[in-house]
Amino acid sequence: MRDVVGYEEKNPDVMRHIVSGYPRFVVHELLAKVAEHLRQPVSIPAGAIWATTSQRMAEELAAHLAPAPARAFESDGIWAVVHAEDAETWKQARAYLQHSGGFLSTRAAEDYAVRHGLVPAPEIETVFTGDAAGRIRGEMSRILGFDGAENVLLAPSGMNAFWATFRAVEKQLRGRGRDHWLQVGWLYLDTGAILQKFTDERCTRIFDVNDRAAIERVFAEHGSRLAGVVTEVTTNPLMQTTDLTHLAELARSHGALMIVDPSVVSPYNVEVRPHADIILNSLTKYAAADGDVIAGAVAVTPECPDRSGWREAIAAELEPTHPRDAARLAHEIEGYDALVERLNASTRAVVGHLASRRGVRHLLWSEQESHRSNYLKLARRPDRIGPMLAFEIDGPVAGFYDATPLPKGPSFGMKTSLLCPFVHLAHYDLITTAAGRAELAAAGLAPELLRFAVGNEPVSDIIEALEIGFHAAGFR
Repeated sequence: MRDVVGYEEKNPDVMRHIVSGYPRFVVHELLAKVAEHLRQPVSIPAGAIWATTSQRMAEELAAHLAPAPARAFESDGIWAVVHAEDAETWKQARAYLQHSGGFLSTRAAEDYAVRHGLVPAPEIETVFTGDAAGRIRGEMSRILGFDGAENVLLAPSGMNAFWATFRAVEKQLRGRGRDHWLQVGWLYLDTGAILQKFTDERCTRIFDVNDRAAIERVFAEHGSRLAGVVTEVTTNPLMQTTDLTHLAELARSHGALMIVDPSVVSPYNVEVRPHADIILNSLTKYAAADGDVIAGAVAVTPECPDRSGWREAIAAELEPTHPRDAARLAHEIEGYDALVERLNASTRAVVGHLASRRGVRHLLWSEQESHRSNYLKLARRPDRIGPMLAFEIDGPVAGFYDATPLPKGPSFGMKTSLLCPFVHLAHYDLITTAAGRAELAAAGLAPELLRFAVGNEPVSDIIEALEIGFHAAGFR
């Protein structure tokens, strides 16, 4: 936990050890090498350089940073943005690329690095050698229960999938007077950030997903202005599920698009299609279970009005997926179904253990009592519970967290279990202020909440590792 805090506070003693991490949060060393090398062919003596997914992303980032001087440029197929070494501009650029999924792919960076002799050769890895994008779209279409792979669009990350959807909806509907958004539940960090930062506060947030009266009031007040309704099944990290049938009925009766993200539990486990116009999914989770690819998907459902129009509008906003990322993902996705089935079974055993464990306070999972009925309406089978849970312990979290011999990290949906002090990593800025802590409390988020993604290790080993943590924390 000391290192978690050190990372958040950018303590040099911690940061010097971090050369890799989740790609939208930690700039990979290959991207840093490429950025530095880009100075030479275009004669940039100083300034911060960001390598981006495309020319459009570079130009939009430069425009976003105005009035700070910034410019987009290209060198050997790589588009980037340079701006003066200014801390505030750096933070703005960093956040924009994080939210939009606009960082250059590490495999694209590796290709550039090989061409210019910065690294000797690309990493050797097993890939799919056929139509990788077609294979991925076909598999996701099958998992979603769709009638055609052409309605599944690929993105270079789950966040770019949401960013592109948000942008398409804003462009198509804002001019028609539909300029308001509704967020139901405390959603993932960047999803919430996009809705807050890029709508000029034209977004209502309802954190209690079971508060029907509050949801209905928003439709009564803003119904004719609502562009989109956004929720997750389940929410991240509180594992809550709204009554999606009721929410979709309200959205459709008022002409708002229903946008649903089932990434936490996986679309393999839940059927949200009948209640969604657009389904978002992070393929970084479960599809890329080795933890070496980030990718995303947008699926436009048969229930969506003007399905082909929305498909085209969103496709036009998506950033390109690097072919080598697609080739690796197409190989990994083959084991999707079997992996999720194993993770579901292991999660059920871990939940059973924690539910009766002294020292556990507030165990959160897809079938927690207050959300069980809503979740089971969507579950494809009652045993498909999703491989994620969260919990608090009765006492200081550091002793438990530090002693638990399991991998620690902010992602999920991997073959590897991951224990994560989620609120510290995602919302440290809120933890450190009184107003922020009040906001977290209003949403039911305890700063000490631990999110646990169950992995593919033998479940007895997982439980034994958790027990070591409990014993260290004084719970025998």
